[in-house]
Amino acid sequence: MGLQELYEEFRSVVSGKTLDALLPPLVFVFVYTSFGLQWAVLVSMGLAGAFGLSRVLRGQVWYYALGGLLGVGIASLLALVTRSAANYFVPGLVSSALLSLVAVVSILLGRPLIAWVSHLTRGWPLEWFWRDDVRPAYESVTAAWAGLFLARLVIQLVMYFRGDIARLAWTNLLLGWPFTLGLLVFTYVYGIRRLRQLGGPGVDEFAADKQPPWRGQVRGF
Repeated sequence: MGLQELYEEFRSVVSGKTLDALLPPLVFVFVYTSFGLQWAVLVSMGLAGAFGLSRVLRGQVWYYALGGLLGVGIASLLALVTRSAANYFVPGLVSSALLSLVAVVSILLGRPLIAWVSHLTRGWPLEWFWRDDVRPAYESVTAAWAGLFLARLVIQLVMYFRGDIARLAWTNLLLGWPFTLGLLVFTYVYGIRRLRQLGGPGVDEFAADKQPPWRGQVRGF
């Protein structure tokens, strides 16, 4: 990911495009402390539905809206069924655990998760990612993601078992998009540096079947 792309990701956060992911949990906590669980569920669901409808009306991708609404719906259902506001945050805990597990397993299989993510988002050939002079860079970054997601999970679990709903909400917020943006910066800076150390071809050189000496990967990871 290039610096320009990182800048665009930052703009997407501060411009309000991710408010549908950030606001419902905070609104849930505020309403819960003032009016109780049922009102908290109703208001957070209504807010998520409003964000989803707004996305559709603006012609944005509909399944992002559906995904956000489903996420809030599942969280709200868990809270209602168990009559525990803390369980509203269980889906976030599960996602952190699954991401850590998948990352570790992908490294053990020699097919690091971050390589798959890059392949799906950029369309680069999988064969390039699996080269011995490319794959270790993606394994290192995937290991870092696994460790950081595991650390986030531990912090979230401490707040969850304490039943500290307000701090859990703020923890999820601070370890959400700001945390992810930090990981993206690390992924780009360290990933490009590691690729250069490995001395393999850039993806364009690989696609053109160019023989060494190679320039290496200069943009994108």
